[in-house]
Amino acid sequence: MTLTSGRYIGHEQDRGIVQFSMQDGGKEIACAVSTSAMDYLERGPQARPDQREAQFTRLRDRIEACAASKYRATEFEGTPPGIVLRSIDFRG
Repeated sequence: MTLTSGRYIGHEQDRGIVQFSMQDGGKEIACAVSTSAMDYLERGPQARPDQREAQFTRLRDRIEACAASKYRATEFEGTPPGIVLRSIDFRG
């Protein structure tokens, strides 16, 4: 169960998330990270909607490491099951 980078899917401003995927071999895993979690990681002002993809790219390694950890712990949410990352996942 080793996850690798997948694809950036997009920013959903109304839901306050950035969707992306990761790969477990040939299986695509749906993932999302809250925009508030990304802002928390950067400890700066809130990014504008048109800055979210660049922000995700800057933080991608940390976001994907956290997603991989939740995947190994089988902490899935939703239907179909996926990985959701929030600010609390990056604390500690």
